[in-house]
Amino acid sequence: MTRFIDVNDRMQTGYRYECAAPVGTGFAKGFEPHVTPKEMLKMGVFEGKYCNDCTQELPADWFEGAKISDKPDPKLNYFGVKSRQPLTVWREKGWIYGPDPRGWFQWYYRYYLGRRLAKIDDIQIKRWRAFARHAGQIRANCEPGDVFCRRRQRQALLQWAYDPLI
Repeated sequence: MTRFIDVNDRMQTGYRYECAAPVGTGFAKGFEPHVTPKEMLKMGVFEGKYCNDCTQELPADWFEGAKISDKPDPKLNYFGVKSRQPLTVWREKGWIYGPDPRGWFQWYYRYYLGRRLAKIDDIQIKRWRAFARHAGQIRANCEPGDVFCRRRQRQALLQWAYDPLI
């Protein structure tokens, strides 16, 4: 049975998308995120200030234990460091694609929920693959097991659904 999700939040109203794939499955070949959106929210991403007004769009259990705040707070991040740029920077750089005004993570959680938009998915998956370079920099510059080495890069990896504890 086809599922639809209606979006009405501070950044997007009247948007509706179809979930063509079952939740958490049917990912494109080569797209293998290490962390689910729910796990990301629980671990602490985007300083707690990201989708706290998206409670109608996302499953309620994603917010159980999620680190959410009305104001950005770096202490809520898994690595306790400042980790995000304002959305204005993302817009200026041209990093916002398609119907996802909040950027990559919004695309990811919608993709995870089952939405498929071929052109947008291809763009975002290529961006995700390119982000792997940060994992390589951590491997090259940190002792194995030293999770305090390059905390900002590790936080960034987490925010792109990579395992930050590599």
